[in-house]
Amino acid sequence: MKDEANVLNLVSRLQSEGYYGGVRLLMAICKVFRNYCKENGIVIHEGNFSLSYDTNIPRQTGLSGSSAIVCAALSCLLDFYNVRHLIKVEVRPNLVLNAEKELGIVAGLQDRVAQVYGGLVHMDFSKDHMENLGHGIYTPMDTSLLPPLHLIYAENPSDSGKVHSTVRQRWLNGDELIISSMVEVANIAEEGRTALLGKDYSKLFELMNRNFDLRRRMFGDECLGEVNIEMVEVARRVGAASKFTGSGGAVVVFCPEGPSQVKLLENECKKSGFILQPVKISPPCLNDVDRQTLS
Repeated sequence: MKDEANVLNLVSRLQSEGYYGGVRLLMAICKVFRNYCKENGIVIHEGNFSLSYDTNIPRQTGLSGSSAIVCAALSCLLDFYNVRHLIKVEVRPNLVLNAEKELGIVAGLQDRVAQVYGGLVHMDFSKDHMENLGHGIYTPMDTSLLPPLHLIYAENPSDSGKVHSTVRQRWLNGDELIISSMVEVANIAEEGRTALLGKDYSKLFELMNRNFDLRRRMFGDECLGEVNIEMVEVARRVGAASKFTGSGGAVVVFCPEGPSQVKLLENECKKSGFILQPVKISPPCLNDVDRQTLS
């Protein structure tokens, strides 16, 4: 009976995490880190180490659980080899992203920037910056500028979209709708920064909803998936603003009317089988050594 339970646990884990889990992520960042040091003349010692990981980030919720493991491992490597002062903070998100690309994971820089920096960060990915610097311009902001936010996610997401996204290819093909929508998304980020600095939360409310509407227009409902759309709609039914945390799987919500509106949202989430939690903003991750490497 005990052996059967162990086999069932093994099968359950393989179904949810695959055959590699996070170990392949650790191996990939080790390779990317070593190659970066070699290419940039950074000498590292030959000492041995072991890496292990644990995480409390819910799976398949668009909360970047994989990149969080890679980012944490990179931080360990920086300290173990004492090279934190030699690898600029701005390039670290690229290293995390490159490790994931090694494994065929399709992703962008945004989540990795947030994890490397911590706290609240404005990101400018203008073409000139990316071409001239190889990275964006990342500006830490005061987390106290944010209003109270909440997170909605499904404990066992089953429908994350049945149609593969063609947005990237359409962008490369010069699709005017995709290009104009992406420009507007970038403008929303800049407008959001201005709204936060002025604590204009009515504008923030508007921008959050507009962000999702643009994503829905570009990707289409079949690609986004019923569960993802329903999480957004649950928030909107009680008059809250909502948008994806990333590419889908979880939704960040702003309730401008305060606790009474949050209570209504909590009731709606229970009816729909979703989990609602207050967002806890992590403090900035950068220490004194890190800050000295900033451009």
